[in-house]
Amino acid sequence: MTRMAMIIAVSLFVVQVSAQTQPASPQPQPATAQTGQNGTVVDLVKAQPDVSTLVSAVEAAGMVETLSGDGPYTIFAPSNEAFTKLPAGKTQELMQPDAKRELNGILYNHVIQGNLDLNALTAAIEKGGGTATLKTVAGGTLKATLDNGKVVLTDEKGIKATVISAEKKAKNGVVYVIDSVLIPETK
Repeated sequence: MTRMAMIIAVSLFVVQVSAQTQPASPQPQPATAQTGQNGTVVDLVKAQPDVSTLVSAVEAAGMVETLSGDGPYTIFAPSNEAFTKLPAGKTQELMQPDAKRELNGILYNHVIQGNLDLNALTAAIEKGGGTATLKTVAGGTLKATLDNGKVVLTDEKGIKATVISAEKKAKNGVVYVIDSVLIPETK
């Protein structure tokens, strides 16, 4: 065997042995939250540290079981920073047992019945001539528009919230993180 043939044969042998002894690399996950596909929207928000105040509010309002149900739900989850925009002490006040009704109204104002992934949401905005009217579980409406490519929600009081994170998909819906708390109109 020539020297060159010997080098090639040894190289191929080393490559083959290395391939057999190396563990397979895990496949990269797509940008959308594939890990949430098996969990509920509640599981998704519990796994996101930037919405821990919302998790506490959902628990205080007794909504965990409902939002863990079949759905589907689209949740616009206020970030922790969004709750700091409320008047001083309001978040703590809402967490009290005697404020459960008000807290439920506020939280359900962030929930839409149905699975509005980003494609469906932007299609609804386009179909509506630049505005989609979304009916909340609380009975209110949110107006969804696009501003410089970002989804912006406006509640009945005129409060605007911008979607600040990519959608996260769960088995019973989809979650978006927003930068403001949307307050329902008091009737």
